[in-house]
Amino acid sequence: MHKVLFVDDEENILSSLRRQLRKVFEVHTDSSPESALEKLNNGERFAVVVSDYRMPGMNGVDFLGHVRKICPDSTRVMLTGYADLDNAIKAVNDGNVFRFLTKPCPEEKLLENLKEAVRQYELVTAKKILLEKTLKGSIELVTEITQLVHPDFGANANVVKRQTTYLAKKKQVKDLWRYEIAAMLCQLGSVILPETVLTKRISGDSFNPEELQLYEMHPMVAQGLISKLPRLEKVGAMVEYQMKGFDGSGIPRDGVEGEKIPLGGRILKIVLDYNKYLAREGSSQAAFKHLEDNYEKYDPELMYYFEGMLGVEARYVVKEVMISELLAGMIFYEDVVSDQGALLFRKSLEIDKSKIDRLNMYAKKIGINEPLKVLVPG
Repeated sequence: MHKVLFVDDEENILSSLRRQLRKVFEVHTDSSPESALEKLNNGERFAVVVSDYRMPGMNGVDFLGHVRKICPDSTRVMLTGYADLDNAIKAVNDGNVFRFLTKPCPEEKLLENLKEAVRQYELVTAKKILLEKTLKGSIELVTEITQLVHPDFGANANVVKRQTTYLAKKKQVKDLWRYEIAAMLCQLGSVILPETVLTKRISGDSFNPEELQLYEMHPMVAQGLISKLPRLEKVGAMVEYQMKGFDGSGIPRDGVEGEKIPLGGRILKIVLDYNKYLAREGSSQAAFKHLEDNYEKYDPELMYYFEGMLGVEARYVVKEVMISELLAGMIFYEDVVSDQGALLFRKSLEIDKSKIDRLNMYAKKIGINEPLKVLVPG
C-alpha cells in the first residue's frame, strides 16, 4: 500500500481518517506541520501529503510549499473550508498542490481523489526512473567511447570516480550522483587531444604553444558536450572548472576563485592532479608532495580529507580470492577477463553487490579466470 501523510491540528479528524482509509493506504498522521517537516527532513517519504489549511504556527499553503522543496515527487493535496477557497486556489496556481478538497469531504470523494493523487505520484516517479535510466545509459555510452579512443583512461576513470565520490561524501552533498557523473565524464574532452599531448601530460614534458592551447580547451569541450544531455548543467560546470586553482589560477581565466569555484571542480582539481603526478612518479607519497608544494591551488578542507583517504588506501593489501569470496568494498587490482579473454571489468573498480551478481552470472555462462586479484583493507 502507498504511504499517505495527513497533517491536521484536529486529532479527531486524524482519527477518523485513519479508520476510513487504513484498508486502502498506509496512513500516517501528524498534528503539527513542523513535526511533519522534521519527518520529511529525516528521510521519510510519502506518495501523497494531505494538509489542512488553517493550523497554528504554519498554514497549509506554507507547509505544502516546504514539502514541495523537500520531496518534490510527493503529490500534495489540501483540505480547506469554504472561507479559505481563494488561498487554496492560489496554492494550486502556484504549483504547491495537486488538488484541494473542501471540508467536510465525503469519504467516497476523498478516496477517489487520493487514488488520483497516487496515480499522479506513480506517473512522476515512473518518468523520473525512465529519465535516470536514459541518462545513465547515455553516460555509460559516452564513457565507453572515451575509453575506446584512449584505453588508458579506463582504470584511471574508476579511480577518479571513487576518490571524487569519497570527497563529495565528506562534504555531505545531497546530489552525490552529479559528482559521480562529473568524475566519469571529466575526461570526455580528451577525445580532441593527440597522443603526443597525452604522453607529455603524463611525463611532464613541456607543451608547445599549439599543444598547450589544445590541452587547455579540453574541459570546455567536455562541458559543451555534457550540456547537450538533460539535467546535467551543474555537472558541466564542475567539469569546466576541473583545472581551476583555488587561488584563481588556471582555466577558465575568469577571476573566479576560492569557494566560488563549483565544489565539483575543486574536487576534480585535486583528484586529477594527484593521479597525474602518481602516474608520473609511481609513488603516492611523491604525488601528494606535488600537491603540498602547490598548496595554494587546492581547497584546504578537501586536501585534509584527501590526505586522510590516502592513509586509508595505503593500508589496502593485494589478495587473491575466488568469486565466492568477493565482498562489497573490495577493489579489482587487475582487469577481470573471461576464459576467452574478453574484458568484463576494468581494474581499480570498486566492487558492489551488483558486480558480484554479474560475475557469478558470467562465471556460469562463459567462464572466468580465477582466482581474482583484489585490494582489501589490511
